[in-house]
Amino acid sequence: MKKASLITFLLGIVICIFGCSGNEKKKDDSKISDSKLPTITLLDSASFDFGTINEGEVVEHTFNFKNEGAYPLIINNITSSCGCTTPEWPRDPVLSNAASSIKVRFDSKNKSGPQAKTITVYANTEPSNYELRLKGIVNAAAKAASDSAK
Repeated sequence: MKKASLITFLLGIVICIFGCSGNEKKKDDSKISDSKLPTITLLDSASFDFGTINEGEVVEHTFNFKNEGAYPLIINNITSSCGCTTPEWPRDPVLSNAASSIKVRFDSKNKSGPQAKTITVYANTEPSNYELRLKGIVNAAAKAASDSAK
């Protein structure tokens, strides 16, 4: 009886040792696969200051980036904090080590004063989203003579 208990105990220890070493291998494998994920590396700044413009002007800026991951980068969607800001992005996968760009347009119609717009990029990366920013000041349009007579 004691011999059977001892064998069972030793067998349990052996199973634990082999089970633990397998988990370490799996953790190492996941680190390797994470490092191969697509990566958005901006070639410029993530923020663009367009300075001071007059109400009604349209500002365009291109954010250039490179995929430094081992797998193709897929941009799933891009949203902006305001309907006045519209993005254009590559719909096809961006291959490993390839460069591409995201073009953003800000329409200042009916906007005045300080402006700060956030553009959120959703992709197959870790983290799964990145933020780009546009900022600047919009001078209010001069009121027409008919508006001031009212």
